[in-house]
Amino acid sequence: MLAKKTSKNQLTLPKDIVKDFPDIEYFDVAVKDSKIVLTPVKISPVDETLEGIRNKIEKLGITESDVKDAIKWARKEKR
Repeated sequence: MLAKKTSKNQLTLPKDIVKDFPDIEYFDVAVKDSKIVLTPVKISPVDETLEGIRNKIEKLGITESDVKDAIKWARKEKR
């Protein structure tokens, strides 16, 4: 499948591709091994995202002490 770059550096994604991503409006764009890689991204309001993270942490039973230990572990000197 081909996609043509316009004079304004825009690409139109083929219908056959975007049909697999019906609720996606945004894609993260990166270059890997001389290829353009598009990764679907769902944008969420910041307050919902933070609340979702807090709920997940609570469900997993992660405590403040666990977080402090993880930070200490991540910051320790690597040899």
